[in-house]
Amino acid sequence: MVEHKHIDKICIGAAGLAALLTLLLWFAAPFGTIVDRESFAYETRLFDDSRVHTVDIQLEDWDAFLREAQTETYVPCTVEIDGEAFPQVGLRTKGNNSLRLTGEYGLSRYSLKLEFDQYLDGGNYYGLDKFSLDASFQDNSYLKTYLAYDMMAFMGVPAPLCSYVWVTVNGEDWGLFLAVEEPEDAFARRNFGSDHGRLYKPDYRSLQAENADVALQYIDDNPESYPGIFENAKLPTTQADQKRLIASLKQLSEENELETVVAVEEVLRYFAVQVFVMNWDSYLGHTGHNYILYEENGVLQMLPWDYNLAFGTYALGMTDPIRDPNVLINYPINTPAEGKYMQSRPLYHNLMKQNGSLALYHGYFDELLSNYFENGRFAVTLRQTAQMISPYVQKDPTAFCTFADHQLAVDTLEKVCLLRAQSIRGQLSGTIPATIRGQQEQPNKKLDASDIVLEHLGDFADLEYAKPRQDAALDEIRRKEAAAMG
Repeated sequence: MVEHKHIDKICIGAAGLAALLTLLLWFAAPFGTIVDRESFAYETRLFDDSRVHTVDIQLEDWDAFLREAQTETYVPCTVEIDGEAFPQVGLRTKGNNSLRLTGEYGLSRYSLKLEFDQYLDGGNYYGLDKFSLDASFQDNSYLKTYLAYDMMAFMGVPAPLCSYVWVTVNGEDWGLFLAVEEPEDAFARRNFGSDHGRLYKPDYRSLQAENADVALQYIDDNPESYPGIFENAKLPTTQADQKRLIASLKQLSEENELETVVAVEEVLRYFAVQVFVMNWDSYLGHTGHNYILYEENGVLQMLPWDYNLAFGTYALGMTDPIRDPNVLINYPINTPAEGKYMQSRPLYHNLMKQNGSLALYHGYFDELLSNYFENGRFAVTLRQTAQMISPYVQKDPTAFCTFADHQLAVDTLEKVCLLRAQSIRGQLSGTIPATIRGQQEQPNKKLDASDIVLEHLGDFADLEYAKPRQDAALDEIRRKEAAAMG
């Protein structure tokens, strides 16, 4: 029996505290402070990134699949993940320019999508509906996408899970790929709970078009004016969903109480990493795409996607691409795009004009530099991951580069990131100009990065040398298929 002279008061106080906590939980949820995120077994299975997994794609005619690669048509296959078979999985190629260029160069190593519910209603891999296999196109380090997602997750930005996998086709070696969680239902439930909002992956129709909808500009109130958004919805949407999103874009364009239609802190965290990794195949670049748009109750959030051309290596569609590492490594954080792009990207441009946004943005840069780069976390992550995948890169039969090229790319990527961190630290302190104009007026203030050769990270020349290797790997699969047919 419990005895205390104040036992009645203690019990009353405890009951009151419990009631208060219940009320706080009850009222906090609608305002987003409490999110009932869901957990799935696939998080600790396929996406355990401490080891390299195995994925065997079992398909009767791999050669025929590759011949139809440019159509991005789904075909059924059996996928064996870490020794466990899953039949009737939808398989197709993926990509935009990477898909086109792989075909134009006569190559066969495509990035792929695997969809478990394409043919089987409710099909899944321990709760996962779809994942992709990134081929590391123009990424000799095999690390760009992995590190970019790691930075995003470190900064609290909801990012796709990823891990390295050794891919075989009908039991024959095909290469080392990066498995990436696709932004669909499981992703939304894992990050935002069962009562989540809508997900979109806006994409352009033509590099030559304005693509105002993909840039998140308000056009008018007609949903048909936003095909780049609504035709690329990752979850089912209603007319009410479309109307709500358009209303948010209108308010964003008018710069009216943006905090009511933009998750300000989350978006600024995203842009801090996005600008750090110098990714212009993105919202801030020529294409304006390669991001995930999340909308819930009219509030917009931008999430990361596709980083194989990050770290200053994007040149597609640009009439005069920047190659000078002194320009790229020092690229200014306050004006991270040319004016013609900046002013047509309201989620960045209009947000930065709000009181306090720039200071908050700078604060997130400081957090990223202090806790990810300057304390050694980055170097340890890069080196441990590179060591883990090294034996697989060395034997990769369809690699876009030689193993020596890979080692050079890893060293180059480390130097690029550490110099980029040093330059941004200087921009935050004021010793290096943080705008394009400032750097043009004071070029001698920039950090010297002239010994960096960004082409070592991956360039078009690598594609020409990859064809003999990939042809040989494909021939092995053809021989096995012919033998199986008798």
